[in-house]
Amino acid sequence: MRFSNFILKNVRRRPLRSILTVIAVALGVGAVVSLVGIATGFKQSFMNLYGEVGIDLLVIKGRVGRQLESGIPESMNDRILAIPGVVSAIPGVGDVISFPDDDLYMVVVNGWVPESEVFDHLTLLDGRFITKQDHRKLNLGTVLANNLDKKVGDTLEVYDGELFEIVGIFDSFSVLESGAMVMPMHELQPLIGREEQVLGISVITEDGSDAALVKRIREDIEALEKGIVARPAREHIDGLTEIQLASSMAWLTSAIALVIGGVGVMNTMIMSVQERTREIGVLRAIGWRRSRVVKMILAEAMVLGIVGAAVGIGGAIALVRLLTKLPAVSGLIEGDIPLYVVGYGVLLALLVGLVGGLFPALIASRMTPTAALRQE
Repeated sequence: MRFSNFILKNVRRRPLRSILTVIAVALGVGAVVSLVGIATGFKQSFMNLYGEVGIDLLVIKGRVGRQLESGIPESMNDRILAIPGVVSAIPGVGDVISFPDDDLYMVVVNGWVPESEVFDHLTLLDGRFITKQDHRKLNLGTVLANNLDKKVGDTLEVYDGELFEIVGIFDSFSVLESGAMVMPMHELQPLIGREEQVLGISVITEDGSDAALVKRIREDIEALEKGIVARPAREHIDGLTEIQLASSMAWLTSAIALVIGGVGVMNTMIMSVQERTREIGVLRAIGWRRSRVVKMILAEAMVLGIVGAAVGIGGAIALVRLLTKLPAVSGLIEGDIPLYVVGYGVLLALLVGLVGGLFPALIASRMTPTAALRQE
């Protein structure tokens, strides 16, 4: 019998125990792939968004824990535009609101300057985009419009007693925008107590690939007023407290699940070694070396890990895609999990199998033929 077939036969000999072990590993791997995949996808959505618009620098208030709690003078926009090398400066404000009756609790409200280039990457599906002359008008992303069951011409109570007419439905490559709404910046500012203030200013330079130019503009912007920082998009996103917290919690939760999976593999393999003491003794008696016994036990553990990885990854992909169908989160998460996160899951499953099988393998390898046969 080939060694590989011998390994598979051993795994199948105790199907219930093997299935329970696979489930334990699958839960750990599934937690990694789903939770880390969602956190990573959320971060990547921001990166793609800024990259598509061509934003080179983001001007914000420094040393602020949450971006929505920051604020810089709106007048900074004209001062930034006056800096040589700056092509465009786009101010903006934002807020997060809820629609409990529709099971929506994290709806982003964007306050943008109408008729500016920030709308260029959006695809208008129905109606029109908001204009500078509009009053109490807004645009809805297609995902949010579907979740709210709204169409062009309908009204929406964004804040208590504040009704807005929907004049356009748009789509975006980013689910974060498709699940959001856009209203004129000057109308959102008083509603959130930000008169003459903006949360940030997006800066487009003459040549974003010119590191020296971007660095010089960055220094000029930060010299305009104390406490103002200008960061490249990636640096800004990496520093967001919300993203850091989501990523940390995802890995922490996954680590706990992986430990449980590892303990499950170790328990299964220890029980297997104890039940197969005579068998291992016979193998040693017919000439199997200790290293071969170790390879056998580790291989069995790795098989359980690989099968658990396959089940866990499949379940994670199905779970994330199911979540995108739920109104509460459909406008916040992508349906696709990055391929490298799937790779993390496979590697961690192999590691769980290796670690979980190492101790039982060492126990098995130390058995002498006479002692093993005498125990039976």
